[in-house]
Amino acid sequence: MASAAEQLAANMNFGAFQKATELHKRIWFTLLALIVYRLGTYIPIPGIDLEAFRRTFESQSGGLLGMFNMFSGGAVQRMAIFALNVGPYISASIIVQLLGTVYPPWEKMRKEGGEAGRKTLNQYTRYLTVVLAVLQAFAIAAGLQSSPGLVINPGPFFLASTVITLTGGTMFLMWLGEQITSRGVGNGVSLLIFAGIVANLPTGVWQLLTVMRTGQMSTFGGLAILVVAVAAILAIVFMERSQRRLLVQYPKRQQGNRMFGGDTSFLPLKVNTSGVIPPIFASSLLLLPATAMSFLATADLPGWLQWLPGAVGQLQHGQPLFMVLYAALIIFFCFFYTSVVFNPEETAENLRKYGGFLPGIRPGKRTAEYLDFVLTRLTVIGAAYITLVCLVPEIFISAFKAPFYLGGTSILIVVSVTMDTVTQIQSHLLAHQYEGLIKKSKLRGGRGR
Repeated sequence: MASAAEQLAANMNFGAFQKATELHKRIWFTLLALIVYRLGTYIPIPGIDLEAFRRTFESQSGGLLGMFNMFSGGAVQRMAIFALNVGPYISASIIVQLLGTVYPPWEKMRKEGGEAGRKTLNQYTRYLTVVLAVLQAFAIAAGLQSSPGLVINPGPFFLASTVITLTGGTMFLMWLGEQITSRGVGNGVSLLIFAGIVANLPTGVWQLLTVMRTGQMSTFGGLAILVVAVAAILAIVFMERSQRRLLVQYPKRQQGNRMFGGDTSFLPLKVNTSGVIPPIFASSLLLLPATAMSFLATADLPGWLQWLPGAVGQLQHGQPLFMVLYAALIIFFCFFYTSVVFNPEETAENLRKYGGFLPGIRPGKRTAEYLDFVLTRLTVIGAAYITLVCLVPEIFISAFKAPFYLGGTSILIVVSVTMDTVTQIQSHLLAHQYEGLIKKSKLRGGRGR
């Protein structure tokens, strides 16, 4: 039998959406923020010869630089003020979360600090974002200046202005993502990446049709990529909605002459608890050291740095080293992020505190061990699913030279973020329905008196 919440969700319609004025404000705020982000991807940094940079970019767009351009919504291709996008923020989040599990003071702050501890760690993430953004911006500025013909007036002023502009763009996007999360709908950082990919999807489809029409790709290759993309979408929708439900029982208790409790509920464990975070983190880590290398590969390097172009070549799409590192990082972050967002000991303690128990499992430590066992098995399935979804389309793309925007990573991000945003919209509608029921019950109670 469906619960009251499920019945309400099933009865939600366009009329209920029209009455949810708070949700309207959140959606309009999100759309306005995404429009601001897209406008910023078209504003170039000062001092760049855009035509010369376009030619240089086209000669290198088949590797990690093209992937970085995909996540930035085309800002790298235009060397815009948002060229770094939220990459430094994601990298800083990875570092802080990793340290939060191995560095005792931060681990204590994360587990026992409550809301104040989380705010402190978030502040550390912001500080580290500034440091990483400055380093990446300086590497890009130095690479641009060392490449002949790309900078109109090379010198210290160009270096300073580029570092300030790119760092400021990243900090603005970090702030914008936080505003979307708190005042809009969905996760702000994920939506910014989502908007960049979706904005370039029509270009990717058009490029695919163009290479098929000109004979650079066979019709079979194009159809194979489309079939794999559709299969990936179906697999993502199925797996993201899949969950293992653990039965939770609550004992009966007697108060006076009446019996209370004895209810049953379910503890839902998602197959993919980490969501879209693993491929985003893995991509960010692969892009972090290779961004500057891609620019420096065109410059005159000293003898002791001649190995850099070869190293960059091994990290191109379709290369075995890239595939192995990408798969390994995805699997690692699946297990790591699942351990961050779900704590079996804490869940078992909460169940024991409220009198709930799993049938046949003793409350406390045994329950935590069982939850950890089930969650580990689910994470293995989830990690295998994400790895396949991300790598199989990448293999087809590298074999048939298709655009990055049709890759498994971009499809996973688009579908997962869409489902998460729709779920949050339904949650807001459900809350609005509950508020309406509470108001009606109060009015009826007042008339009854």
